[in-house]
Amino acid sequence: MIKNLFCHFILLFSFVSFSQEFRVNGNVKDGNNKPIAYANVVVTSLGISKAVYGTSTDEAGYFIIENLNPGDYILKISFLGFKAYSTRVELDRNIHFDTIILEENLEELDGITVVAKRPTVNRMVDRVVFNVENSTLSNDNILDVLKHTPGVLVHDGTITIKQSTPTIYINDRKVHLSSSEIQQLLEGTSATNVKSIEVITNPPAKYEAEGGAVLNIVTSKNIVAGYHGSVFGNYKQGSEFPKYSFGTSHFFKAKKLNAYVNYSISPRKDYRHNNESINFIDGSNQITSSWETDYKRIRKTENQNINANIDYDINDNNSLGFSTSMLIVPRALTKTYVNSLTEVLDTNSQLDSTFNTVNRKVDETFNLAFTLDYIHKFKRAGEKLSVSTHHTNYDASNFQNVDTDYRFPDNVLIRNNRFQTFSSQVIKLYTGQVDYELPISNSVQLETGAKVSHINSESILNQFNFINDERIEDLQNSDTFLYDETNYALYLSYAKDWEHWSFKSGIRTEYTNIKGNSLSTNLMSNNNYLKLFPSFYLLYKLNDNNQVYFNYNKRIYRPRYNELNPFKYFLNDNAYVTGDPNLKPQIDDVFTFGYTLKNTYTFEVYYRNENNPTLEIVFQDNDDTILKYINTNIDRSISYGLDFTTYTRLTNRWNLYVLSSLFYYENKFFALESNNEIATNDKWSLYGQIINYLSFLKDKSLTVDVSFRYISPIADGPSIISNRSGLDINIRKTFWDNRASLNAGVTDIFNTQNFTETTKYLNQDVFLNSRMENRLLIFGFNYKFGNFRLNTNKKEIELQERDRLNNN
Repeated sequence: MIKNLFCHFILLFSFVSFSQEFRVNGNVKDGNNKPIAYANVVVTSLGISKAVYGTSTDEAGYFIIENLNPGDYILKISFLGFKAYSTRVELDRNIHFDTIILEENLEELDGITVVAKRPTVNRMVDRVVFNVENSTLSNDNILDVLKHTPGVLVHDGTITIKQSTPTIYINDRKVHLSSSEIQQLLEGTSATNVKSIEVITNPPAKYEAEGGAVLNIVTSKNIVAGYHGSVFGNYKQGSEFPKYSFGTSHFFKAKKLNAYVNYSISPRKDYRHNNESINFIDGSNQITSSWETDYKRIRKTENQNINANIDYDINDNNSLGFSTSMLIVPRALTKTYVNSLTEVLDTNSQLDSTFNTVNRKVDETFNLAFTLDYIHKFKRAGEKLSVSTHHTNYDASNFQNVDTDYRFPDNVLIRNNRFQTFSSQVIKLYTGQVDYELPISNSVQLETGAKVSHINSESILNQFNFINDERIEDLQNSDTFLYDETNYALYLSYAKDWEHWSFKSGIRTEYTNIKGNSLSTNLMSNNNYLKLFPSFYLLYKLNDNNQVYFNYNKRIYRPRYNELNPFKYFLNDNAYVTGDPNLKPQIDDVFTFGYTLKNTYTFEVYYRNENNPTLEIVFQDNDDTILKYINTNIDRSISYGLDFTTYTRLTNRWNLYVLSSLFYYENKFFALESNNEIATNDKWSLYGQIINYLSFLKDKSLTVDVSFRYISPIADGPSIISNRSGLDINIRKTFWDNRASLNAGVTDIFNTQNFTETTKYLNQDVFLNSRMENRLLIFGFNYKFGNFRLNTNKKEIELQERDRLNNN
């Protein structure tokens, strides 16, 4: 509306001043009603002089050409990958084109190398878009791309944004694996087909209310018919063991049918060496006993991932899709070996006794997901109805054998204790959802939808003790826990753009019904709740170089399914893990205010309030000298800080990315071993990351990435994690017109990413020194064959329930 009023004002002014100069303006979009940025717009006069005037569309797809004399002209708009648009214009007044739709060119790009001309980083009203298509990063795997994505931290087995774990989507469809499984999947998947990474710090109503930020990996559209494939792999050598990953992708597209399949396998061994110190304290705050433990773990895995989907275009307006995602963790190839030696010291720090624990464990997991999609496109450009159904069958089990020898200081055996544990969890998930998108006008978008999901979980734990070498079931520590959850959701979202303003707002409501049943104790729990999740985004573009924005939304974190299991899973004689079926969901309120200069430098202030966060906290039982890893709700957490990011071109061969974050994090938690007293742990922290992207040779086929990251001590629940830093270097060479690439590098060159964890308050005193194989020598390759200019139709279904299958 503001843009139209502005145009009318200019038109009126032109008449008043009797000017004979006019203009042509309008909006350019694709068939999905998405704006096309940086399209070429040319106006050519049909007079004798053949004068030519030109411009390009901005990020919103808007163009304007002014100071045109009256007469006949040809308006032509072109953009790579689309058919050129041309029309005749009789210019006797100002001409406004409401929306010009460019059709995709599906046949003309075969064999052409596309060079991206768009900015590397774009800010939209509700997200930051990191464009990587046809950049040097497109030869990496997807996990490496995330390491370079603004605002994203990949470290120590986790992916985080602003101290929270994001939800991973591919083409707006959720990846349904645990955090560790997601990392292995992304590491084994080439980024060749990745168009951009969308960092959505505060997701709008369309996305599930579950979880924090969203990372949406957008793949390129299919452009020509034919076949292409790739093979890829890498080798990593740690201080103790090698790690491998291999994979292959294949894609075929016909006129109406296209199919994609990806397979990857990751055989590896990982080594971890911890030292742990515990001071047990009596009621007068005196140390009664100290334990010093040397812990060594070797974990062998060979996870296999299969992703496939088939899309069939019934006609121009209707299509069907079937997709599957499978994670297979075979029992024969998944083993964990743990050896730990503990020295028990008395009040005078003299050796009182020792105990040595040997733990042997095997795991098996089958995580199978199947999705059926239907999409109907209406006659109006961008109007679309999507329907999908989904089923997940998750089956995980493990068996462990634990032997502990207790000895006097002179190594004389006191006694031996042995136990075995079998545990399993079977989860069945069913969902159905409907989404409707309606572009009311070229500047107004409406979205609405509904979803229903049902989860059924059965968790079994059987523990066996050995008495006189006879295996006897420990009924007190054996249980079967049944869990049922049904969730109903509705959402509505409205977005509008003006010349300088962009606005988006939405509301999502979810009703949840939960039932839990512990068969051994006959304890049943029932809970239901209705929650509203509003979201609000506002962006103001002062001019081409300055913009400010504000957003707010409310999010929910439901407990992972394994955090709800009430039984005790013993790691050894003196430590166990337990959950709570009455855990409350965590509710977050997030506020963000930011300023962007020249689309390059961003300053952002944020505040996040977390109510009832769920954490696994280690508590020492000073009376029974036992460590308890308890999944519990803490009272609350708050964080706020100032972030600065830039991704800028210093020279033609040198790009620089900088991220710095100064933030405060406070946790208020219940001290379960001190009469549930409220304790507080807080700290100001600093995180910084610098990445240099360098290219060499005439064709820029040799690239070098040098990155350094640092994080100061940080508060995590009741603990303080020490500072960490790391320097990485990676060299990549492409060959044969970008058909093949080789890379070599070193991560954590100075081996400075290890950390310590200190938990010390009231009657708790635990210290951990963790050392892992962070310094890795890396070699990798990627080879593309067939018509490798094709792009994949890879996708995933959007479900937050699957993300709760596992919390590893």
